[in-house]
Amino acid sequence: MPRNFKWLWVYEIGIAADNSRTLNVDSTAMTLPMSDPTAWATAMNNLGMAPLGIAGQPILPDFDPALGMMTGIPPITPMMPGLGIVPPPIPPDMPVVKEIIHCKSCTLFPPNPNLPPPATRERPPGCKTVFVGGLPENGTEPIIVEVFEQCGEIIAIRKSKKNFCHIRFAEEYMVDKALYLSGYRIRLGSSTDKKDTGRLHVDFAQARDDLYEWECKQRMLAREERHRRRMEEERLRPPSPPPVVHYSDHECSIVAEKLKDDSKFSEAVQTLLTWIERGEVNRRSANNFYSMIQSANSHVRRLVNEKAAHEKDMEEAKEKFKQALSGILIQFEQIVAVYHSASKQKAWDHFTKAQRKNISVWCKQAEEIRNIHNDELMGIRREEEMEMSDDEIEETTETKETEESVSQAEALKEENDSLRWQLDAYRNEVELLKQEQGKAHREDDPNKEQQLKLLQQALQGMQQHLLKVQEEYKRKEAELEKIKDDKLQVEKMLENLKEKESCASRLCASSQDSDYPLEKTLNSCPIKSEREALLVGIISTFLHVHPFGASIEYICSYLHRLDNKICTSDVECLMSRLQHTFKQEMTGVGASLEKRWKFCGFEGLKLT
Repeated sequence: MPRNFKWLWVYEIGIAADNSRTLNVDSTAMTLPMSDPTAWATAMNNLGMAPLGIAGQPILPDFDPALGMMTGIPPITPMMPGLGIVPPPIPPDMPVVKEIIHCKSCTLFPPNPNLPPPATRERPPGCKTVFVGGLPENGTEPIIVEVFEQCGEIIAIRKSKKNFCHIRFAEEYMVDKALYLSGYRIRLGSSTDKKDTGRLHVDFAQARDDLYEWECKQRMLAREERHRRRMEEERLRPPSPPPVVHYSDHECSIVAEKLKDDSKFSEAVQTLLTWIERGEVNRRSANNFYSMIQSANSHVRRLVNEKAAHEKDMEEAKEKFKQALSGILIQFEQIVAVYHSASKQKAWDHFTKAQRKNISVWCKQAEEIRNIHNDELMGIRREEEMEMSDDEIEETTETKETEESVSQAEALKEENDSLRWQLDAYRNEVELLKQEQGKAHREDDPNKEQQLKLLQQALQGMQQHLLKVQEEYKRKEAELEKIKDDKLQVEKMLENLKEKESCASRLCASSQDSDYPLEKTLNSCPIKSEREALLVGIISTFLHVHPFGASIEYICSYLHRLDNKICTSDVECLMSRLQHTFKQEMTGVGASLEKRWKFCGFEGLKLT
């Protein structure tokens, strides 16, 4: 067995001015030949450590650590048998010195500790192969095996004629041990010939076999993870429903009996549904399926009754909750009243400062809790009132009617209601007569028959009269709508006439002033200020984007984004003054009739 690597820690003792002992670390290595056990034991003895042999046995059995040079330091065992070349964990602030390695056929000398560590490439995934360069020319494969078998089991060696080789280990951690030898100088035997020496360079190597094994391992781990996830999903998956039996006469009779039982109804209905979806219904089994469907239908009334019972229980529970909440609220009010009465000066002066503070805090907390409960109770009552109001409120159309139309509509409604009430009264009388007739179980007298006929004739007449009144009511409503439309059209015509009159007056005034020269007419233009010119430009751009025109409200809403002080009447007056730039048109029919302004500057340019 070749000698293992040895580790040596060298310390120096520095004494400070206050005679306090401090421990300094020196990076100088003690290069002692391993073939001299006496020198090795002397060095270990001077360090205060138990001298150990190559195999880890103590050289001096009667060694006393207290007699060493560095008293107070416990003995350290840097050589642990069985660790191979992998060093024990070393503190980060303690330098490590590589030692000489003696093998049977060669000797390995450590690199200079002051040099930087040798560079290595990026480690490939699953790397088990290393590249070894700088081998001696006379180095053989057995020598390489002798040096690197200390790192672990070697599977294969591929040696080249150019002083390098590739070594494949059995495990990945063995590669880290082999990298420890990078930088060592190797010498074969005791020869100093150049062909018998070399400097080792160990680095990671990328091999297809390593990558293949690593991928196989990753696939195996992925399969195990998928299997674990599948098992976990199966464990968490809800159980599947029991299988539904196939249809037969025997099973049909069993399901029919289960359908009659309330406790087994759900299971039986699921079976019946599955049979129908499978297509088990045919001419021979149609009667059986009809009887089962009929049995299922018989449970409808039971379910409705159960729902009504649950609703009743819920209403009772709501009522109990409301009563309990109101009782709690009353008690809170009483507690708050106690706090308020205690806060009055008559009783307040007799309490201490701490007691007053506690009473104030308690009063505040009680008021907050009382307010919360009060809001909750008011919310419950508000919801009940809203439910009642939703049932009672009917949607009404908001239309402004004239006094005559309103009075006519109210009169028609009253007449309609009276006729409906009379009709209900006649119907009640007819029903009473029919009941009396059924109880007596005897033939009707001719007088009763005549009364029934008269009542039926009166009922028919009332129905016809009611229909006529309803038709007249609808006709009146249509006339009212028509009158409203006509009124709107007349108002719009009046507005147009007023605008035309204003335009005519402006034209007359302009014709009277035609004697003035062109400069005066330019000075009396409709645009009176720079602000109006800006407004004209903005409105022209806006209407140019809207070729179908826009209402004055839409235009002003756009202008209000730029300036909130713009008045609608001023804008309309400005646009009406510029007849060759803006024009107003009426669009729509009936109730949708509206005025729209359009940009006509291009047409006005040709006219002027």
